Amino acid sequence: MAARKSSAPLIEVTARPGKPLGMAPATFLRDFWQKRPLLIRNAFADFQTPVQPEDLAGLACEEGVLARLIQHDKAQDSWRVRSGPFQEDVFPALPDHDWTLLVQDVDKWDKDVRALIEHFSFLPRWRMDDVMISFAATGGSVGAHVDQYDVFLLQAHGHRRWQIDASESIEGKRPPLGFRPDVELKLLQVFKPTHDWVLAPGDMLYLPPNVPHHGVAEDPCLTFSFGMRAPSSAELISDYLDTLIADADENIRYQDADLKVPADPNEIDTVAMARVITALNAIRMNDPDKLGDWFGRFITTYRAAGEVMAHQAAPAPEEVVQALASGLLLQRHPWARLAWRRAKRGASLYVSGQDFALPVKDAQRLAGAEQLDAATYRGLSDKGRAVLQQLLVGGVFQLIDPNEVYADEEEDEEADDHDVLGEVVEGHDQVAELDDEVVSDDVHTVTVHDDGIEVIVNFDDHDEDDSNDGRA
Repeated sequence: MAARKSSAPLIEVTARPGKPLGMAPATFLRDFWQKRPLLIRNAFADFQTPVQPEDLAGLACEEGVLARLIQHDKAQDSWRVRSGPFQEDVFPALPDHDWTLLVQDVDKWDKDVRALIEHFSFLPRWRMDDVMISFAATGGSVGAHVDQYDVFLLQAHGHRRWQIDASESIEGKRPPLGFRPDVELKLLQVFKPTHDWVLAPGDMLYLPPNVPHHGVAEDPCLTFSFGMRAPSSAELISDYLDTLIADADENIRYQDADLKVPADPNEIDTVAMARVITALNAIRMNDPDKLGDWFGRFITTYRAAGEVMAHQAAPAPEEVVQALASGLLLQRHPWARLAWRRAKRGASLYVSGQDFALPVKDAQRLAGAEQLDAATYRGLSDKGRAVLQQLLVGGVFQLIDPNEVYADEEEDEEADDHDVLGEVVEGHDQVAELDDEVVSDDVHTVTVHDDGIEVIVNFDDHDEDDSNDGRA
């Protein structure tokens, strides 16, 4: 007798060479994207985390970094949430269990974390929001919750148990989504998991929006969360209306040249409401290019974590040519967000809320470039080079020497066997070089032991004087 075929939809796969999703990207998008969860075992084969727990703790102490510390008292079932930046004395006071440190936008601070985004090139790049990294001590969690956007949860170090409620996507039964009123976190009042897994390094869990999930650290662990941008209808409408109002023609008004004697002069009748709709429709963006330009500006500034500003005067165009010829590169600022769109004529390039008209090839090259070398620069049209010069002036791109070695970098290579986060700058500052081996003078060291966590922080006196989501 032939084996009976299961009618339950697939929800767990194992990746294999050439197919990190366990299937073709088109199959994943057709069957899973925004439809149902998927656990991908060994999605990142032999994964080695580029960020260690001590790096994350050090970053959470810096100004301009979005960080949260969440503690759970299991005996009282109470939760405590603190926001960074944190002082150096916070971590030594923590127990060895039941807490989580979450740091957002780590891809903006670390080039190796940012490079991981390339693994998600089967999705529109402008949909990727940030890479949030969490370190959890044993038992650490942020509670059962839902996210309003798609998220990929990559286990980077240690082990985390994930429980999810896939009843809606699997069985068509919508789970209860009410929140607890007694905590500041949006934790679910009721959570009944349908699946229970322990993820090891390299395993990845994909969750569509509104899938209840709960992650608990089995041991000290790191989880990388790749979150997607998903503006709400209210956010879209608000920004859209602001643009409409700013550009509205005052001559477009409510009109009733066909007015008839009303049966009741106090009634707002259906004919009047039809005229209201006509007036509103007259100011909407019927031009696809105007609508596209609005959305391009909006999505490249939506949920921006830092402002891109020039740190110093931009070199003149002839100086840029000479610098590139000598081996220097143009590096994109990590806070800059770029996208492009085909227009009626050529293309539009969107850069952190600005738009530029360009030939299609130029828009494609600039939107997709983390770095530009001399050959790529020469491949741009005159118009493309002119726009690039504007971006240099604005700090979106800057010249760097890829071969420059810093004294701090040499010292770190001698002192440590692992990479550490580069020198942290404010979100609006320009990065001299995006290199995670360049260390600030303030070194934050967190060592995870079986019996707890040891934190050693060295601060100079003058530094003390100067220093004044929820994914899991």
